[in-house]
Amino acid sequence: MIVVTGATGPFGRLAVESLLRRGVPASKIAVAVRTPGRAADLAAKGITVREADYDRPETLAPAFAGADKLLFVSSSGPDALRAAQHHAVVEAARTARVGLVAYTSIVGADRNPLSLAAVHRDTEAALATSGLPTVLLRNGWYTENYTTTLAGSVERGAIVGSAGEGRIASATRADFAEAAAVVLTRDGQAGKVYELTGDTAWTLPELAAEAAAQSGKPVVYTDLPAERYAEILTGAGLPGFLVELLVDAEVQVAKGALADVTGDLAALLGRPTTPLADAVASALKG
Repeated sequence: MIVVTGATGPFGRLAVESLLRRGVPASKIAVAVRTPGRAADLAAKGITVREADYDRPETLAPAFAGADKLLFVSSSGPDALRAAQHHAVVEAARTARVGLVAYTSIVGADRNPLSLAAVHRDTEAALATSGLPTVLLRNGWYTENYTTTLAGSVERGAIVGSAGEGRIASATRADFAEAAAVVLTRDGQAGKVYELTGDTAWTLPELAAEAAAQSGKPVVYTDLPAERYAEILTGAGLPGFLVELLVDAEVQVAKGALADVTGDLAALLGRPTTPLADAVASALKG
């Protein structure tokens, strides 16, 4: 049995779809979700739906019962909350005697300077201490971190940020989810560490140029001081912890934190990663 956490979220759902495409029978998949009603479509396909709330540790071990493999999708939220949630998942997986944990970490977790990486380092350490057989899926930046809001940026004629000319070796969420499914359907994965990035690193000025070329409208990248970028994000209604995370990421991108390209993702996929131009086309198509 393969158990997937967070399966009603965008990553988990894509991972489940990839497992099905790879021929895993629905009867061999269970999803561990906070709100089972949101997984009704998965249940209709014959997938087992189990309640599992990272904030209610008592729900986790029963949800992981019988798991030969567990896709542990990292949570979102303030770091202190995420750390507690992740430790609860690790302890529940140990209690449930999960055969293999595949954890969605961050690329270069052991040396990544992003503040976001601290929680992933902590979780990786907890998994190591637990003795659970583990494979680390160190995902790079999602292209959707920028393309989700791209249509609005095109309408305004500007993309704003604080990343300067820093390069981003991103890949689409679907690429990362497919790679997770590949790993979950292979034997001998315990102890492996995959550094997952897109095939090409791009800059925000290049993203603006691609958006302009595809939309036929003028789009420029405006680089801002970190403080000003934080003000804009706050004004858009983002919570404080997320503003801090995004601004820190931009500052670190400017220093090259997400520029490195590895071949791990393409190797798992057996094809090139999705090009930026394709992701932009999908975003602008709506």
